[in-house]
Amino acid sequence: MLELISEHACFGGVQRFYRHDSAEIGLPMRFSAFLPAHAEGARLPALIYLAGLTCNEETFPIKAGAQRTAAELGLILIAPDTSPRGANVPGETDAWDFGAGAGFYVDATEAPWSKHYRMYSYIHELRELAARELPVDAARLGIFGHSMGGHGALTLALRRPDLFRSVSAFAPIAAPARCPWGKKAFSGYLGTDEEQWRQHDASELMAAASTPFPRGILIDQGLGDKFLAAQLYPEAFEEACRKAAQPLQLRRHAGYDHGYYFISSFIEDHLRFHAGNLTA
Repeated sequence: MLELISEHACFGGVQRFYRHDSAEIGLPMRFSAFLPAHAEGARLPALIYLAGLTCNEETFPIKAGAQRTAAELGLILIAPDTSPRGANVPGETDAWDFGAGAGFYVDATEAPWSKHYRMYSYIHELRELAARELPVDAARLGIFGHSMGGHGALTLALRRPDLFRSVSAFAPIAAPARCPWGKKAFSGYLGTDEEQWRQHDASELMAAASTPFPRGILIDQGLGDKFLAAQLYPEAFEEACRKAAQPLQLRRHAGYDHGYYFISSFIEDHLRFHAGNLTA
C-alpha cells in the first residue's frame, strides 16, 4: 500500500513522492513518480531511474529536468531511493561509497548487510508495485540510471531483458568488479567469491550475452569526469558489446563532468530514445 508524502503540479501532470513498506527490504522505502497528464484508465510506458552514490529519491526529479520532455512523450518516471534507510547496521554511515546511500543494486549475502540491503530484489518489487498501483503498462517498461545507478540499470536489464524493453545510462560504473568502488561494495555485500561479483558486472554479463537489446543501448559519458579513468571503464563495456553483437551508442562528450549539469544536458535524448523503444 502506498502512502502519498507530497505531490506537486508539474508540466500538466503531477510529481509525487511516496513511501511504502517493502517486503524485500523489511523497512519503509521511498520513491518518486512523475505522472504526465493522461486519460482516465490509460496505461502508460514507464522508466525506472536509478540514482548514484549519496543520492535519494528526490535527486533525479529535482535536478535532471526530465519532466517537461516526459510530459510531452507521455512517460511515467519512477525513481527509488539508493539504499535502505534506518537499517541501523554498524558503520553504515561511515563512508559515502558504501552503506547508506550506496546499496549498489545488489542483494547482500554477507552479514549484517544481508538482512536489509536487498536493492536488486527491491527494484523488482518496486516494478511490480508500480504496475499494480500506478497507471504503468508493465509491458512497456525501461530502465536507466547514473554512475552506481547506471551500473544497476545495465545489470538489471541484462539479467532480465524479458522485463525491461529499453536501457540506457549516464556515466555508468560499467565494470565494477575491476574498480575500487565496485570491489569495496562487492566484497562488503557479496563476500570474496568473485563469481558472484560477475553476476552484477555489466561488462561480464554482456560478454556472455548475444544481442540482448537489438534496438540498441545508449550511454553518455563526459570526458571531463574525474572518475572516468579509475572507476567507470566504459571501454570494457564497449568491448563486451562488440563480442555480444550488441548495438551500442557510447557518446563521449568533451568538457562534461560526472554531475547533474551533464545529465540535464542529455536527458531529453535518453527519454526520446526510450520512448522510441517502448512505443514501437
